[in-house]
Amino acid sequence: MASTKGIWKIITASSLGTLIEWYDFYIFGSLATVIASQFFPKTNPTAALLSTLGTFAAGFVVRPFGALVFGRLGDLIGRKYTFLLTLIIMGSSTFAIGLVPRYETIGFAAPLIVLCLRLLQGLALGGEYGGAATYVAEHAPDHRRGYYTSWIQTTATLGLFISLGVILLTRHLLDSDLSKSIAKFNDWGWRIPFFISIILVIVSVYIRLRMQESPLFAKLKTEGKTSVNPLKESFTHKLNLKMVLLALFGAVMGQGVVWYTGQFYAQSFIENVCKIDFDQSRTILIWAILFATPFFVVFGNWSDKIGRKWVMIAGMFLAVISYRFLFSQLMDISDTKNKMEIAERKEVKTAISPIVNSPNSIRTMLTNTFFDDGTMLSESKKDTLYSSGNMTFKPELKISKTLGTGGYWKMVLIVFVMILYVTMVYGPIAAFLVELFPTKIRYTSMSLPYHIGNGIFGGLTPFIATLLTTIYVNNKLAGLTYPIIIAGLCMIVGTVYISNKIDPNLND
Repeated sequence: MASTKGIWKIITASSLGTLIEWYDFYIFGSLATVIASQFFPKTNPTAALLSTLGTFAAGFVVRPFGALVFGRLGDLIGRKYTFLLTLIIMGSSTFAIGLVPRYETIGFAAPLIVLCLRLLQGLALGGEYGGAATYVAEHAPDHRRGYYTSWIQTTATLGLFISLGVILLTRHLLDSDLSKSIAKFNDWGWRIPFFISIILVIVSVYIRLRMQESPLFAKLKTEGKTSVNPLKESFTHKLNLKMVLLALFGAVMGQGVVWYTGQFYAQSFIENVCKIDFDQSRTILIWAILFATPFFVVFGNWSDKIGRKWVMIAGMFLAVISYRFLFSQLMDISDTKNKMEIAERKEVKTAISPIVNSPNSIRTMLTNTFFDDGTMLSESKKDTLYSSGNMTFKPELKISKTLGTGGYWKMVLIVFVMILYVTMVYGPIAAFLVELFPTKIRYTSMSLPYHIGNGIFGGLTPFIATLLTTIYVNNKLAGLTYPIIIAGLCMIVGTVYISNKIDPNLND
């Protein structure tokens, strides 16, 4: 049984680096709408957003390959130096995204460069999580493994939290005039969160260089019992392959879609379907994350007492039966059709600007409509006034809603519930995975199912869900079909085939 001496130093060092990698990875998704306008043609905003989400998803698709490459290294040379390498790759790639010129400057080379850097991010993250989770688990005592590894589980959500916070601060601090500050952020200030990551990475690299190797792996290495071929032992031995498949289809696949539905697709839905203001859509998620994050530790701790299986299955079950209701509530809160309009507070502003070296001009009309519950609907309409008869052509309409206090906190509560499901499926997953596999091939064996489940099934959730809503345009909830089916299938497999017994013999 492992000793708890120095365990919090180990958790802090491991968690900080993992948190920074998640920050780096998710800063891209948090800025999807801004990045869409920077690196893709602006002629079709929906196609640009889908292309950005596709590039975002590409980072997830390659995560299993990173799991194979770095998992193998971790089982051959050790945990410490492998996830030190992944941290450097991730930080460098993130910093470089902030340097890429926009589409108008270098054309299609811009999205191609971003895609390549995104793939490097995915490869790095594929090797990071398994190393950090394994490292902490191999220091933790058997009967408290769920509790101690659950602290690592908070890093993914906290990385998203910090990315949102940095974005909002940057967006508001670039100029004393808010409208000018936002304009500067959309033009060039969005790069700052990417640049900040390099400072965080340098600090984390320093901390990780001072860490010692996992005692279990060091013992194996001293005894000459480390794996000669981790890939072969992980995926060609029948019993171990069975555990890999069971981990994927009975736990991680469902956990992945619940994670990305409750956080990323929820944010995308609030912004793009409900049309909630940029700042409010982010702060809603920030508050929900802040309130829900302690429950990762709560459910990780519970899993030590009642087993990993039923905590995770319960989270999937609740998600499957309630997603449609919860997302429909988000739509109802943001719906202005049935709200009472305060007519005397309706504001209409029109501006006409001449086009340089042209007889035509641009007309912009901003209409702010106020409702009795505090909601404000902003409609910005831009079109071209032609000198020949003042004809207009292809008006561009943008809609944004700012919720009143009541509606805002209702949305926070709904997203909190969705993230609560995330904590149920994600809190125990690290302990569950490390307990399935022997020490000498643990890094490789647990990393692959984790990153297929999260990278492929989970990471593709925002893209597939958004794509489904563009196909079934009359059904705003069509995107939920994907996570509900995947989580439902995983829940059935997990219920039937996963054992709820906690293996007391991790230290094999």
